[in-house]
Order: sequence, then C-alpha cells, then structure tokens
Amino acid sequence: MIGLELDEARALAVAVDERGAVLARAQIDAGGDLAAAAGQALDQVQAAGGGAGIAGVAAIHPESAAITGVMARLAPRFGGAAAKTRVLPSGTAAAAAEAWVGAARGVKDVVFFAVGQHTTGGLVQNGVALAGARGRAGSVAWLSLNPVEREDYRKTGCLEAEVAGAGIVRRMIWRIKAGDRSRVQDAVKDDLAAITVEQILAAARNNDGVSISVVRDTAKYLGMAAANLVVVADPEMLVLGGIMASAADLLLEPIRTEIARRLPKPMLDALRIETATLGADAAAIGAARLVTAALP
Repeated sequence: MIGLELDEARALAVAVDERGAVLARAQIDAGGDLAAAAGQALDQVQAAGGGAGIAGVAAIHPESAAITGVMARLAPRFGGAAAKTRVLPSGTAAAAAEAWVGAARGVKDVVFFAVGQHTTGGLVQNGVALAGARGRAGSVAWLSLNPVEREDYRKTGCLEAEVAGAGIVRRMIWRIKAGDRSRVQDAVKDDLAAITVEQILAAARNNDGVSISVVRDTAKYLGMAAANLVVVADPEMLVLGGIMASAADLLLEPIRTEIARRLPKPMLDALRIETATLGADAAAIGAARLVTAALP
C-alpha cells in the first residue's frame, strides 16, 4: 500500500505493509511544481520495492485548487483513477495512522491534534476515522480562542494564526519590537525575518526568558484547543503531534496543566494523553491505510 501526503512545500510518499511497517519512503521538495514532486516521490517508493498500488492521498488543504490540479496531473499514472481518489485531510489520515500503528494502537476512540507549519486534527470513533459530511472534520486551525478578531484569523483560522510556525515567530517578533531582548536576535544577527520556530525552542531550552514566555503562551493556546476537542469528542485518548511531540520537554506539561484547568475532573481522569510516535510520516501512513480501510 502506498500513501502520499501533499502540502505547499513538499510531497511525501511511503509504502507500508499490512502491519503498517514502512517499507520505503521518499520526500521531494515541491520547488514550485507539486505534481512533479509527487510523481518523483511515488517513483522512488515504487523503485525501492514499494509496489505499484494506487496511493491514498492526504493533504493539508485537500479542497485547494493546487491539490485538484495535482490529482488531475497524476491521473494518467493510474489509468485515470487518481483523479477520482478521495483526498483526505492530513489530520484525518494521521489520526487513522496513530490509531493503527502509533501511539493509540488498539484504542477505539481517539482525537489527534498536531501543530507545525500548520495545525491539523483528526477523529477516530469506534475504530473508524471520521471525515465529516464534507471531509472537513478536524479542521482545528479554525478553532476560535481569542475574542479579539484579527485579519489573519479570517485567512487561516484563529488557532493556526496563533500557534502554527508563523504565529509563534510573529509573537516572538512582537516581543522584540516591544523592547524585549532575546538570544534569538543574536542567532539571526538581528534579522527578524530569519527567525524560526526551532530557534525559539532552542533558546527556551537555554533559559532565554523571552523564548520561554512565547513557548508558555503557545502551550496555553494549545491546551485550550485540546480541551475543546476533548469536550466535543469525548475520546479515550488524546494524541499530540508535531512540535507538541518533538518539543514535549517544553510543551507537554504546560499543555497538560492547561487541559486540567479546562476540563471537568471526571473527564480528565478518564482521558489518556500521549505524544504521537509516527512523526512526519503519520499522514502518509494513514492515507495508505485508508486505501483499504475506507472512510464511511
């Protein structure tokens, strides 16, 4: 089984066996041509012995014109079938993967929530990944957490504007422009446009006060969002991915604390919280899984 995940910057293909083990993996930077990158990634996986099965496809923005164009260009590779392939939200596919072979293996009711360059979420209920009536379930980027409306909220959603990569960097830049001094400035030689999330996290680990404050604010938003998802879905397990897993040393405990502040005690006591284990491959693995375990 082959799974493919697409975002603006790259195409990631994986081949997995019936137990979910990754047999081959290829990631290609888009370089302005996402369809070509997707084709190359699929070629590399197939050449590595990944088989010739039609890929299940996941995307950060599955309804975008860019993804529609990619699928149309891939159609000849699969006798036209690719154009008819249902493109799943990345969060839905990742939720399916974590429930299949990841942190939630064997758990029937799961909420998956991840943040990186984007925010993604997905739901598994009674062992089945749920996409919603129009495939938009788990669109956590649009969770509204701040009563003050900003223009960027209208473009990407409130939560994504605050906690995805660009939002974290923006809040750091605001602090610096307000007069706070951070070691991150030294790392980028005061070129604020060069600041990355990774630099902020590294500085927080090295006791940079401004970075610690930005990370704490991020954890607060993430904890509030996670609590909202738990209240709506009532899962057995909440799986936290992206930087919540890779930077768990900084984020996990404050997120847990915020969740505990927001949930009623019986719901909190019944909830298991785990970090994701499949990393960047989760959505592609889930897409491969859902080729044969289709959504309702």
